Amino acid sequence: MSLGGDDGYGGDYEGHDPRRARGAASEGHLTRTRLPEGDGDPYGPPRRAPGRAGKPSRNLITVVGVVVLLLAAIAFVNRGGGKNGDSSNGHTGGTGTKARPTAPTGERPVEGKDNTTGIASGFAKSAQGAQSAAANYAVALGSDGMFKADRREAIVNAVYAPDVAAARLSELNKAFSNNKIFSNAGLDDNGDPPDGMTFVSRANPVGAKVLKFKDDEAQIAVWHSLLFGLAGEGSKNPVAESWYTDTFKLKWIKGDWKVTQYTQKTGPAPVGRDQAASSAEDMANAVQGFGGFTYAR
Repeated sequence: MSLGGDDGYGGDYEGHDPRRARGAASEGHLTRTRLPEGDGDPYGPPRRAPGRAGKPSRNLITVVGVVVLLLAAIAFVNRGGGKNGDSSNGHTGGTGTKARPTAPTGERPVEGKDNTTGIASGFAKSAQGAQSAAANYAVALGSDGMFKADRREAIVNAVYAPDVAAARLSELNKAFSNNKIFSNAGLDDNGDPPDGMTFVSRANPVGAKVLKFKDDEAQIAVWHSLLFGLAGEGSKNPVAESWYTDTFKLKWIKGDWKVTQYTQKTGPAPVGRDQAASSAEDMANAVQGFGGFTYAR
């Protein structure tokens, strides 16, 4: 294929006469020889046609044009470098945008984190920032740290708004005081697994959706899977997968999004594939060897 628009085989070449290239036909035993025309040097280079001296081909011009456009496109994509990206176009990832599963949507990942829990912080004041906060909070509230009293308190204080954190912590402490929660998970009264076992409770967000967004308030739904159970030989509660949708009401407080209300429901759950479960050792090694992510929209 020719970038210049012709067939790429020299069809635009001027001065080419196929009859000259064949050689002169002979009549009888006489051979005709065509002498050079004009007074130029017969052994020098052929003369160029008038008006064609040094003129680049259309193919070369087209290739140069494509390269220039490509460089301009790369520069446009890489422009901006602020913490939250270039938001001059007013796009904030609101409810009118469609999901783009593998493409970035403008906001750069957050750089801050809570010093006690390591939970990401400093989210952008936008719909994208609210989705990022909700995804990270879903991971924190679904972690194994919620089964330890001191870590649970730190997580709640980092995630919830100050005016609701104390009440929410009291509710959670009361719920975890029921030993059935620990026994059903295979843990002792202190939230510790049996010797040789690894306790797994890890939420893995699949996506987030803006339900409401206005000024300093947002309502975000996070769809995620949850790995939960004990990994180890002879486990009576092997690690299994379940699916949930967490809904967060968020409020912008002192430069960050905080949870004011949190609810959870089961599903949507996909159909499981016909895939053999890994051994207890492989599962324990995977959980210990693969770290989690900081989620940003």
